[in-house]
Amino acid sequence: MIDKETRRHLDAAVLRRLLKHLDDNKDVQNIDLMIVGGFCRNCLSRWYAEAAAGQGLDITDAQARERIYGMPYPDWKKKYQKPATEEQLRQFKSRS
Repeated sequence: MIDKETRRHLDAAVLRRLLKHLDDNKDVQNIDLMIVGGFCRNCLSRWYAEAAAGQGLDITDAQARERIYGMPYPDWKKKYQKPATEEQLRQFKSRS
């Protein structure tokens, strides 16, 4: 059985690895993540802010997104976000 503190450290390590993986794969667009996994980087940032609020911390959306994206969101969006294709939009809509 894993104790609570060890589990917390493991969970944190997994999040750090997921964020690095997403950072290393900026070509994977948020809409692709939503189509395949039902979540995206914006979801992760919202969950991050919600977790912070649960700990009594006031984290803004911009701060949470910067943590997840590794840079201010407008910068990431300008550098890496591509317009969704018709096929991506069709697939996304079919998930709903």
